[in-house]
Amino acid sequence: MKKLSLKARALFMALPCLMATSLWAQSSFRSVQARPNADSTEWKTYTAKTLDRLPFQLDKDPEVSLYGGWKIDQPFNGTGFFRVEKKADRFWLVDPEGYPYIHRGVAVFRPGRSALQSKSMLEKYGSKDLWAIKESELLLENGFNGTGAWSDHDALKDNHSSLVYTIIVNPMGSYKADHLKRFNGKYEMAGWQGYRYDLVMVFDPEFDQYVEKSMAPLVKYKEDKYLLGYYTDNELPWKNDALDRHLKYLKHDEHGYKAARKWLENRRGKNASDKDITDDDRQAFNAFYFETYMKKVVSALKKVDPNHLYLGCRFNQEKEELSNPVIFQVAGKYMDVISINHYRKWEPVQEIMANWTKWSQKPFIITEWYTKGEDSGLPNRTGAGWNVPTQRDRGYFYQNFVIELLKSKACVGWHWFTYQDNDPKDLSTDPSNRDSNKGIVNSEFVPYTPLLEEMKKINWHVYELTQKL
Repeated sequence: MKKLSLKARALFMALPCLMATSLWAQSSFRSVQARPNADSTEWKTYTAKTLDRLPFQLDKDPEVSLYGGWKIDQPFNGTGFFRVEKKADRFWLVDPEGYPYIHRGVAVFRPGRSALQSKSMLEKYGSKDLWAIKESELLLENGFNGTGAWSDHDALKDNHSSLVYTIIVNPMGSYKADHLKRFNGKYEMAGWQGYRYDLVMVFDPEFDQYVEKSMAPLVKYKEDKYLLGYYTDNELPWKNDALDRHLKYLKHDEHGYKAARKWLENRRGKNASDKDITDDDRQAFNAFYFETYMKKVVSALKKVDPNHLYLGCRFNQEKEELSNPVIFQVAGKYMDVISINHYRKWEPVQEIMANWTKWSQKPFIITEWYTKGEDSGLPNRTGAGWNVPTQRDRGYFYQNFVIELLKSKACVGWHWFTYQDNDPKDLSTDPSNRDSNKGIVNSEFVPYTPLLEEMKKINWHVYELTQKL
């Protein structure tokens, strides 16, 4: 047999990869129409990769563990609680028994509080306990194995649900609510999250009391094996120009001003002024500023519960923390898993996800994302998720998004936002959560079957897909 040249051998070795690339390129994926919200006239066509059109065959559903982990023959070391491990080039959550695990959850898994939702819950279930039992079964039947933030974790716990849950505590949010009272309920200037001058008051000694108070009740969950871990706060404004804001807007007797001024003088000298600040200074201060928050919340959390994971503070701003290396570098020192609310992209971008992992050396979990169906009968004018024509299209969006997440090898889970639709008549909610089809069930607890059918298809093949994508 004639010996292959080096060039020919290289081509032969690369052939499987080239064939796979060609198959992906030739696959006839679905097209889905989407627009930002119901007030937009700009419909665009997007590609949705779905399970039935992937360039390979999938086997039967894998057997799962008690917690929904992948029941492989040679599990990892089980410690009795969830932890993180990287094996080869992939990050995994590891369940209490030692099985690799990806958290597939639904956020805000609780009955809505509007008049319609409360009435419907009692008519259909009779009690919250029966709701927790029946709707846990709904999630499990459709391939979900857990719940996200703002869920009724006590109802799950009390009714022995096998869903793995998460808990959010809000030390900074609680402090802000009281801090606002000093200004008669209205700040002179605030960002969309409601923080004064878009600054998080990490330097205020009063904040420390709110940290301790928020963490103290968590002791009752310390031994619960079905708890994945905790978030602190949500979508805090980690602004790129935080140093400038501290010095420009805060009064000179405020703790934030004094901390920023001292930091700048230590770095640039006693005579340094605002005009001397460089982008390098801003980045270095951001690390100091963010780490001040991290140290306080993680120290207090681990004193109360050293057994469970810290899932971070739910980043969300694309041009701020999500593209800021120093924020992720600090996050990697304190977070076990980095939580990210992911909006305004049809699918996650591989390069961006790779940066998150490169900067932090930690895995991430997508803690909010969704689309709204225009066949729901709801106005769909609010919220950050895309509008698509039908519930089936919502399911196609879900499959495409999950496929891209699994390709990253650093994503260890995701939480669809949310369990139940907004009720437009519930004016007690903030405007972004008022009139839209975000749920897997409507306000009368009727499931969106086409959506759930598509979710179920891919949910039950997640572990297999980690080996094939």
